[in-house]
Amino acid sequence: MSSTTITPEDVAAEPMLLGESAQMVSLRALLRRVAATDSTVLVQGESGTGKELVARLLHAWSARAGRPFVAVNCGAIPGELMESELFGHERGAFTGAQAARKGRFELAGRGTLFLDEIAEMSPALQVKLLRVLQERCFERVGGSETLPAGARIVAATHRDLEQLIELGRFREDLYYRLHVVPVHIPPLRERGDDILLLAEHALRGLEASGLGRVRLGFGVPETLLGYAWPGNVRELHNLMERLVILHGGTTVQLRDLPPKMLGPQAPEPGLAPADAVERGDDDGLHDLMQLVAEPSEPVLPAQGIDLRAYLERIERSLIEQALQASQNVIAHAAARLGLRRTTLVEKIRKYNLRDGSE
Repeated sequence: MSSTTITPEDVAAEPMLLGESAQMVSLRALLRRVAATDSTVLVQGESGTGKELVARLLHAWSARAGRPFVAVNCGAIPGELMESELFGHERGAFTGAQAARKGRFELAGRGTLFLDEIAEMSPALQVKLLRVLQERCFERVGGSETLPAGARIVAATHRDLEQLIELGRFREDLYYRLHVVPVHIPPLRERGDDILLLAEHALRGLEASGLGRVRLGFGVPETLLGYAWPGNVRELHNLMERLVILHGGTTVQLRDLPPKMLGPQAPEPGLAPADAVERGDDDGLHDLMQLVAEPSEPVLPAQGIDLRAYLERIERSLIEQALQASQNVIAHAAARLGLRRTTLVEKIRKYNLRDGSE
């Protein structure tokens, strides 16, 4: 949808910003402080991180909670219609305008107006928005009556606005009007165990909606923690929904996850654990290593195994893969592995992988 209006009756179901990572605890504290003001807020973060959720929380925690919350996706409405969408129009203002219509500023009243994907707004409309923010009033398209713009403005984008300013695609003066209180939402890959918390929350919600229930099998939680999540929370929720639809009532195994999540070391389809153990290769431990993307249960070779050496080889292999996938940036590799940076540095030194420095 290009625009959404939440009336006071809808506010009862307060949105939730889940997460116990340090970043999310700090984010919630910041939002509590900012919600008590009327300052303009610019929310920045990658696609799928929950920018509209943050805007809704700012509204729900503010004194404006009893008034409308109106959301507009600036990238989903054609440029020639955007002015009318924001400011409304009078009858006959343009071809097809058969009746007067209120715009989003007018509908928001003294509530909250959320301008999503603000970077997609045309230069001409940027000028008009700047004027409204400066003068706190506007006119409908084709009208002459001056109307008050009393809504609190929360804008959001996944783009680098400062870079767009350098390219001449975004007005610097509008940027500083919006950038009163900047709020950054961390990407999911940097939130550690929040990934599993959000996955479980999504699964509970899907079960409550009647879609069914799944359990996460051996190795699946670790794979979720190690994945980069380019689509962030939205991608995680979509994956949980797909798993429930396709595997409801069962335990999800690694083979049920998208291949891109398993990486190049994923086992060949159709290779059962017993097949690998019974092939009699010289290095039976290597065979087990190839099965780290587990089936339902680990397989113990008949001759037994040195468990400590096995686990160390798995750990070393995964650390090497994380470092390679992160271009040897330790902080990023640690995030993929769900480890603290200092813990990963210790393990890198333990296995003599690198000198442990960035």
